[in-house]
Amino acid sequence: MHSLLDPLQIKSTRLKNRLIMPPMATAKAKPDGKVSQALLDYYREKSAGGYFSLIIIEHSYIHQEGKASPNQLSIADDSVIEGLQELAKVIHENGSQCIIQMNHAGSATKEEITGVIPVGPSAVANPRLGSTPRELTPEEIENLVTAFADAARRAKTAGFDGVEIHSAHGYLLNQFFSPLTNRRSDQYGGTVEDRIRIHQKVIAAVRKSVGDDSMVLLRLGASDFMNGGSTIEDSQIAAQEFEKTGLDILDISGGFSGYNVPGLTYGPENQGYFASLTEAVKKVVSLPVILTGGIIEVQAAQKMLAEGKADLIGVGRAVFSDSDWARRAIESLRQG
Repeated sequence: MHSLLDPLQIKSTRLKNRLIMPPMATAKAKPDGKVSQALLDYYREKSAGGYFSLIIIEHSYIHQEGKASPNQLSIADDSVIEGLQELAKVIHENGSQCIIQMNHAGSATKEEITGVIPVGPSAVANPRLGSTPRELTPEEIENLVTAFADAARRAKTAGFDGVEIHSAHGYLLNQFFSPLTNRRSDQYGGTVEDRIRIHQKVIAAVRKSVGDDSMVLLRLGASDFMNGGSTIEDSQIAAQEFEKTGLDILDISGGFSGYNVPGLTYGPENQGYFASLTEAVKKVVSLPVILTGGIIEVQAAQKMLAEGKADLIGVGRAVFSDSDWARRAIESLRQG
């Protein structure tokens, strides 16, 4: 039975407790994606006191064509490294470890944001936006793998403790995973094993880029919660394959359903609403699993850890609205 106060060893990295700040988009970066003073101030405030063992920086685009929205953080070229160094330094000085989430939006963006026609695994309409992307060629997919690896190198150079690969919430890698948007007939489409081929290539390339001492996480949209979409059974297969590639932690969230489970309301009665997904994934892998989803009470987090539904707990929206949440939670546990 684990507590939020228990440490967790990940290879050479020691997480001092089980409380994680998950990635949450702020739209506080500069228009060119570089780190702004507002972004530094935000993370300084959220990480104050070092009560989170790990802070996952919001999704950052690896390529201009994968930019999801205005003022999104960039990790797309070497010019951003200096600002990212400042960001990592702020969090480390406050006493937490930090990684950065790398993302490509795929068809979940618009031409007016990227300057080019959005791309995707297949030329089928995005379930959320309704727009149809241009299908990626095999050569372009290989270039994307390289782009993820290059972004990871920048994160390492900037001093981050690792990276998280984003394959949730209907973005590009999630689009490859989901049958809703992946209709390919080549090596990147069809069975679950083929739909995650790009993920395995990305994980391997990122691992080679950052080395064995850096943490490599993957955020998996473990169910689309839609007819014809990805299922938890798909994710169990995927999780086992990801573990074989040397992934350190799996971070579970929704697929095309986004941050939520359809039909559930956000509130005290539905805390940890991705628990059924994390519990199912935990049954088939030995690597640590992160649970997020509407957790607002420390007692709820403790209960889910004790029940073995996850190894780490991410608290996002409660911290987004109350920067003092983590301090109160950890101190309440220390006081017994």
